Amino acid sequence: MNTVAAKKWYVLYTKPRWEKKIDQRLQNKGIESWCPTQKVERQWSDRKKVIEDPLFKSYVFVHIAENEKLAVLQTEGVLNFIHHVGKPAVVRDEEVNLIKSYLLQKDVLINVQSASSFEAETKIKVTKGVFMNQTGTVLKNQGRKKVFVSLESIGQVMIVEFPAEYLEPFNENKKY
Repeated sequence: MNTVAAKKWYVLYTKPRWEKKIDQRLQNKGIESWCPTQKVERQWSDRKKVIEDPLFKSYVFVHIAENEKLAVLQTEGVLNFIHHVGKPAVVRDEEVNLIKSYLLQKDVLINVQSASSFEAETKIKVTKGVFMNQTGTVLKNQGRKKVFVSLESIGQVMIVEFPAEYLEPFNENKKY
């Protein structure tokens, strides 16, 4: 059996604020890992600084075969795999690629929260930009519109902010 074909994306639960350290440690072990980050401006008492902040707090993605799970779990700072229905959650390649494309989009702020904290509201379709033809749910918050894209396999929602003119109501009967 080809081990490349057997590799799947899993999500690790890490110690708080250890995401980037664990990503580096796993890579040093020869394990394919990914800690999605975005540039964020932070204010300290004496200065502002742009930092690379992990997108998913306490989560790191690994692309591994079944026989690599033990080596991953033995990495300092790794607490466990994220489980879904009693098994380690597998993230589809399409979901990983979608996150990567979101992170490449300029002038987009992404915030991530647990899917359980949102109720379904208005369905929309994105009409412009890298998110074109994606559908999501809109939440009105402090005068801004935010698109929520559910990553069901890990129970997370990406909140992507961009101009309201990029959105239109989603009609399931309309042919796009």
